[in-house]
Amino acid sequence: MSNSEKFRQIIEEGYSFEGESIVLGAGMLDGEVMTNSLVRIPLKMMNRHGLIAGATGSGKTKTLQIIAEQLSAKSIPVLLMDVKGDLSGIAVPSTGHPKIDERHEKIGFPFEAGKSPVEFLTLSDEKGARLRATVTEFGPVLFSKILDLNDTQSGIVAVVFKYCDDNNIPLLDLKDMRKTLQFLTNQGKKEIEADYGRLSTASVGAIMRKIVVLEQQGAEVFFGEKSFEVDDLCRIDENGKGVVSILRLTDIQDKPKLFSSFMLQLLAEVYSTFPEEGDSDQPKLVIFIDEAHLVFDEASKALLNQIESIVKLIRSKGVGLFFITQNPVDVPDAVLGQLGLKIQHALRAFTAKDRKAIKLAAQNYPDSEFYDVETILTELGIGEALVTTLNEKGIPTPLAHTMLRAPQSRMDVLTNDEINTVLIDSKLILKYNDPIDRESAYEILGEKIEDFQEAEKQVELKKQQAKVSKPRSRRREKSTVEKVMSNTTTRQIGRTIARELTRGLLGVFGIGGKSKRRKSSWF
Repeated sequence: MSNSEKFRQIIEEGYSFEGESIVLGAGMLDGEVMTNSLVRIPLKMMNRHGLIAGATGSGKTKTLQIIAEQLSAKSIPVLLMDVKGDLSGIAVPSTGHPKIDERHEKIGFPFEAGKSPVEFLTLSDEKGARLRATVTEFGPVLFSKILDLNDTQSGIVAVVFKYCDDNNIPLLDLKDMRKTLQFLTNQGKKEIEADYGRLSTASVGAIMRKIVVLEQQGAEVFFGEKSFEVDDLCRIDENGKGVVSILRLTDIQDKPKLFSSFMLQLLAEVYSTFPEEGDSDQPKLVIFIDEAHLVFDEASKALLNQIESIVKLIRSKGVGLFFITQNPVDVPDAVLGQLGLKIQHALRAFTAKDRKAIKLAAQNYPDSEFYDVETILTELGIGEALVTTLNEKGIPTPLAHTMLRAPQSRMDVLTNDEINTVLIDSKLILKYNDPIDRESAYEILGEKIEDFQEAEKQVELKKQQAKVSKPRSRRREKSTVEKVMSNTTTRQIGRTIARELTRGLLGVFGIGGKSKRRKSSWF
């Protein structure tokens, strides 16, 4: 058996599944496409999570698009994090191209244009249905981890949540949190100390500053009502296709704290809301996190631990997570170890650091008798990738150099008019885009603070009135002569005159030493 025949046999056996699957492309050996040696991903393993990695321009986004549109066609809803703004084209069919037909002829099946039902979502001022969550929904543990608080500060946050729960005070947005902290360290200090213990002013100040940092990254837009219901990510359209929800994030690339806060809250909400699915034949929802390094770069150790825990547990809810980034080393090892599907596009070695990164990346893939992984990583063409996944028994498939199929939808962005057309038909915009600002901690405690301040003013006013109305002892008004005589200057002049008069009189009467000496000389 020749090497190519052996390769074809391994690919066909390794990527043949009993259940439903999606097609990525065809296997390649020595630069040649093995027509009809199709590389597939079983739907049953899509909740085992995955990685799509590769240098800029190597085709990661189109690979993401290929998988998302096929999942949609299989009635599986998808959530895409569109950081670069180049995924909206999935809403309209491809216009086709001779090069696309040529590629599909090599792979072994004809090209068919198609589109997916799309819903645009936003965290900021981008067009789309607004995503929001309340501070209460985050909970004290998650909120503390997002702010990267120490144990003492986290304890204060827990007290704030407990106080608001016990007193039926809604904690909805960041201004509610700030107002509650302000109240509990000033007017409500005695009340909180009696029930929950003393709060450190220095720690409260540190929490306040970290909330300000979060606000500066635009988080005040995210926190509030109406809260987004994660079940709205799992919709099927009238044609039986899964809705592709595209979260437009082009204006928050420089706000990693907001992005990581949203991602962690979303995953936590999905985990707490969705029922247990067990080992179902296909996932309930698949989430693609583009530019995944934005989630991990600014994350604290506590936040990373939380993400790792959710990645491990969320698959039981029928949810698959795919991280898209330039290099596998961008993803923490604890998370990377949970990813069953890996699609690796080309990496570039321009520096010694790049070469070291490629060597580490190669170690994330199974050994192959057909490829030198470290070498081929730098030789992959655009639209080619190394692929390995899990078969239906959870066993890793052989590593396959794959020529990827083309997306059925447009490989370009929508125009503003096309985006507006999608938005007009959106039911979620009607549901979520009118903000609700009901009475919450900010208003309730604000009134309490005003009442305390008014009471303090009244106490101070009474003190002033008491001083003014205090009875004074009556004194007789001094006469003009008495006023003159009591004057300091008058008294001084009087003493001087008296002294001179005394001296004069004493001299006249001969009293004094000199007078005696003169008298004695007369004899």
